[in-house]
Amino acid sequence: MDVEAIGQVIIDSGATVVGLQEVARGGLLNANTDLVHLLGERLGWEHIAYFGITDPVWGNAILSRYPIVRAENQDISHHAFERRGLLHCEIELPGKAHRLHCICVHLALHERGRRHQVGALIERLQREVPDGAPLVVAGDFNDWRNLAGKRLAKDLGLREALADHRGRPARSFPSAFPVLRLDRIYTRGFRVRYTHVHHGSMWSRLSDHAALSAHLQLE
Repeated sequence: MDVEAIGQVIIDSGATVVGLQEVARGGLLNANTDLVHLLGERLGWEHIAYFGITDPVWGNAILSRYPIVRAENQDISHHAFERRGLLHCEIELPGKAHRLHCICVHLALHERGRRHQVGALIERLQREVPDGAPLVVAGDFNDWRNLAGKRLAKDLGLREALADHRGRPARSFPSAFPVLRLDRIYTRGFRVRYTHVHHGSMWSRLSDHAALSAHLQLE
């Protein structure tokens, strides 16, 4: 993981909230290495939430310019051999009555597991997120058939920020030349100003998935 390069592209993008999957922390490198906090230092952001899915080696992370006032990880694994989690953060927005709810997810490779995990996601958001609160759900959905998106739209009123005029999400994998539509940014309570798929030779050195970004304006 090239912390310097990843930090610089995040700065250049102007992002205020970032969700990451498969973040290494300790163990895999050495016991004292904490890449997500090194990245936070590179960005100059103090507001970081990280949870390992199986142990301290791999996990999801959310980094924010604004205060993260609550963070919780929910284990949504479908079986013991492919552990998965969703990271739910509440972020205090300056001058706003409602907190921003951000969910960072990484769903299973197989469809049966994804169905179970999307159901768990929907149940959590119906239980934990007030109707008027702005909401962003983003990450690696491994959902090339867009079945999850249809359920999230029907049950939660979420819209996919990067969907094209045919309603199909952006291609995001592999990052050098994206073909598969695996990654998503779903929103509620926002107007999408513009979006971008960050891919090509430079990005392929940073991740095997293209990075997705969306400029959102509260409705």
